[in-house]
Amino acid sequence: MRERTGNGGQKLNLVIQHFLKERFDTKTEKLDPDDPKYQALVEQFQFDTWINDAARRVGQLQVVTHSLKPIHPDAKGSNLYAPPESLNNHYLVGSHVLPADFAGDVVGNAAALDVYKFLKLQFEGKSLLERALENDSEFAKALSDNPEQAQAWISAFAAITEPRGEHASHTRGKQLYWLVGEDALEDEDFHLLAPLYATSLAHRVFQTINHDRFSEEAKEARKAKREGKYAEQPVHSYPNLAVQKMGGTKPQNISQLNSERGGNNYLMASLPPSWNVRDIRPPLKVASVFSNPGIFGSRSEVRSLVKDLKRFLETNPTTDMHTRDLRDDFTAMLMDELALFAMQMHSLPAGWSDDEKCELVAEEAFWLDPGRAEEDAAFREARNSVEWADEIRHRYASWLNAALGEKLPLGDVEFRHWQKTLAKDTTHQSMLDRDRRWMESLIEDLANLPGGDDDE
Repeated sequence: MRERTGNGGQKLNLVIQHFLKERFDTKTEKLDPDDPKYQALVEQFQFDTWINDAARRVGQLQVVTHSLKPIHPDAKGSNLYAPPESLNNHYLVGSHVLPADFAGDVVGNAAALDVYKFLKLQFEGKSLLERALENDSEFAKALSDNPEQAQAWISAFAAITEPRGEHASHTRGKQLYWLVGEDALEDEDFHLLAPLYATSLAHRVFQTINHDRFSEEAKEARKAKREGKYAEQPVHSYPNLAVQKMGGTKPQNISQLNSERGGNNYLMASLPPSWNVRDIRPPLKVASVFSNPGIFGSRSEVRSLVKDLKRFLETNPTTDMHTRDLRDDFTAMLMDELALFAMQMHSLPAGWSDDEKCELVAEEAFWLDPGRAEEDAAFREARNSVEWADEIRHRYASWLNAALGEKLPLGDVEFRHWQKTLAKDTTHQSMLDRDRRWMESLIEDLANLPGGDDDE
């Protein structure tokens, strides 16, 4: 291969040649040099041949900051490249707040993504794409000794940020009528908006949240908070975080950045603020929250409900529908209190069960301190390997039998009834389902981090 003239051009040419050699070596790793496929790849990866082909295939891609496919995967309308400096600056969070090194996304033919990897090559603090957009002379020298040929290739590469054809929406895209005038009855007083997904901003949010949740600095900061020590980095918490999956088993069909995220896109809770009126404290120095009377049984509402249910059952009511309904009403309210108790424990700083004063059995720690699984790999593995919810139902049924049983002849039949009733309770099941989805998402997030799984 020829080295291009000009010192900067020569160095940049070497960077490009190194990229091509790495790709060639990868593709020919298992081929014999006598194999016709090997010889075809030798020709394909000749410098001028590959660059010319890349300049042709780049038309199948578009670098964007706002994309349509996340709105609907079959939508075929326009995508836009709107870097932060091109946007109006305002006080709300938006793509305009992205830093200069923001990640542009790529949509189009996934088979041509190697061209984008080429354009992302860095040389002296700038990517080849930036150099193409600036019509950089050193990039031109690196590409060809023929200025006209170099300019044609640079123009083709720079066009990756341009929309294809006229701006257009699509029947599978979203549309929104936005009132800009005074009269909602006049068509002219509306603008028709076609919202796009702010993919570059979403990627930055994803990276930030993952750093705040899983980085070593974040783990150290949370540990320092639990121990009452100082830490350089503040603790960030994202309660009720949800994950929207895009692209199914082929996230690359949505976009390049979506593929890098494994299809995961974070959604933060849009909820009104809540204030805890009770002084919620972790259950320390007890083996179980169900010990008699126990942490759970000592709650005023629980004491009152148990007292009323006990008084009712001690009257030896007739076995009829009215009796069953009243008994079920009491037990339903007790199960609501159990769910409220669990949610209050969940509001404590994650990892409270790691305190040396915490003596809870493992299943109750799994139930009441799920957030600890984010940073404690051993806890996460243990929690994910046992059916701890069965043990919670067992302990709840044993507690209720004991709380009611001074004068009542309660035994295995009643125990199984309380256990089955809790298992069928919709609130209890909803919390378990939400927990299951959260654990699956957490494990998948950790697996998608650089370096693979959660080695710590």
